[in-house]
Amino acid sequence: MNVYRITQIQFSNSLTASGLAARWNYGGSFVIYTAESRSLACLENLVHRSGEGRNDLFKIMVIEIPDNLSVEKIEMASLKKNWNSIENYSYCQSLGNKWLNDNNSSILQLPSVVMKQEHNYLINPQHPDFIKIKLRGKEDFDFDKRF
Repeated sequence: MNVYRITQIQFSNSLTASGLAARWNYGGSFVIYTAESRSLACLENLVHRSGEGRNDLFKIMVIEIPDNLSVEKIEMASLKKNWNSIENYSYCQSLGNKWLNDNNSSILQLPSVVMKQEHNYLINPQHPDFIKIKLRGKEDFDFDKRF
């Protein structure tokens, strides 16, 4: 399975995590966020950039996850009501950090807040299977000026 990550060019040469807090992890917890499609990766970037930084140089990272790797899933039906609201950020962070700390799989599939019918995939760089996950390519990417 291929997953996609859009990032500034200077961060596109390797699979690294910043450790910054985000929806599914606390600050200091290292996790790599990816999306199931290039278009979902673009939408995720748009909502997080809030109009800033779109003139920078970007790349789409094409990341290959071997089909035989275990993937844990968080299904939307298992999430509490309004899980996607800002007020429930810490709820989502606790779920992501539990997966990260349990270290049972290198991949976590979860619903996208932006497009609930699609999925994002978190990659755990501390899991032993992480070495099997490969950066297969980089593609040029420019945000459409109409955004």
